[in-house]
Amino acid sequence: MMDNHPSTFILLGIPGLAAAHVWISIPFCTMYTIAVLGNFTILFIVKMEQSLHGPMYYFLCMLAITDLVMSTSTLPKMLSIFWFNSREISFSACLTQMYILHCFSAMESGILVAMAFDRYVAICHPLRHSTILTNSVVAKIGLAVVLRSGIFALPYPFLARWWPYCRNNIIPHSYCEHIAVVNLACADIRISSYYGLFDLFSEIGMDVFFIAVSYTQILRAIFSLPTKDARLKTFGTCISHLCAISALYIPDFFSSLTHRFGHNVPLHFLVLIANVVYLLVPPVLHPIIYGVRTKQIRGRLLHLFTNKET
Repeated sequence: MMDNHPSTFILLGIPGLAAAHVWISIPFCTMYTIAVLGNFTILFIVKMEQSLHGPMYYFLCMLAITDLVMSTSTLPKMLSIFWFNSREISFSACLTQMYILHCFSAMESGILVAMAFDRYVAICHPLRHSTILTNSVVAKIGLAVVLRSGIFALPYPFLARWWPYCRNNIIPHSYCEHIAVVNLACADIRISSYYGLFDLFSEIGMDVFFIAVSYTQILRAIFSLPTKDARLKTFGTCISHLCAISALYIPDFFSSLTHRFGHNVPLHFLVLIANVVYLLVPPVLHPIIYGVRTKQIRGRLLHLFTNKET
């Protein structure tokens, strides 16, 4: 099979906007820097603050690591295309990037399900929260999320490697997006396309279902509380998680729809949308959402800055 694929691919960056690459790189680099600093700050604060050593914050650390890996697997290469016109990527590196993207995006979704379960236990069974979500259970949930994502992502690079490539090696994208790569194959790639849909519905569909079930139970518990203040206060503990869900699923859903049904949408717009909403929005927003909404993280952050000033 080695002779049936090119040794390297050429990534175009944002097709049709090569002249504007340097200008496009400014917001991309800024957002990537914010994402890296924000997520490392979350990890540092949770590690340093003993009171944050609990299930919700362990899941938040997993989310931060996932965001860091997702953005770092693509943004440095993307910026090298924008700044230095360094467009070549080896076949193996391309497939590795493809695997990481699918694996960690599914992992991100799985972690949000785990966080929904944590909110469900905290609100519906508050007295049993510490006995249900022990460190051992949290570790097992984390391992299950990692294994599921890793196994479901494996067919993407294997299928991409299987197809023979006899067309050009130019990928009209800024990273090795699965369909953009296999579209270069001179074979019937319906299996790759069908597997992509199967993966989307079986993983993301299942995750959305479990989150919906969790929040149905949570809302029932909230509405059964005796006072309005109690209802608002309890619901307030879910706001950060709901914002994180919105930051991942709404842009992802929008991007998927525009890619599948936006046949008249310019290619550069589709690639820009994929880059921003898929790779940059969640890693930037998650630390901001949890930093602003979570009292303990906000307090520790303010404490760090005020200590430095004194």
